[in-house]
Amino acid sequence: MLKWFNSQSRLIQIILLLIPVVNWVVEILVRWSKFFKEKGLISLIIAIVVTFFGLFVGWLDLIWCLLFKHLFLAA
Repeated sequence: MLKWFNSQSRLIQIILLLIPVVNWVVEILVRWSKFFKEKGLISLIIAIVVTFFGLFVGWLDLIWCLLFKHLFLAA
């Protein structure tokens, strides 16, 4: 899912992160797929945090994506 998200144009990424409920769903899918792929402790912690506080992390990711062209801690 992270590879799919990163392959989208920046405009699509920003739109996906701008809409609150879509933002949360995208965050959950990207973070949990990254965890299941890599099995890292940081990936697990971020996935759990996003599950419960996804809207806040989504806004952080929106700003991070605007500045650095990828999601926070998901490069």
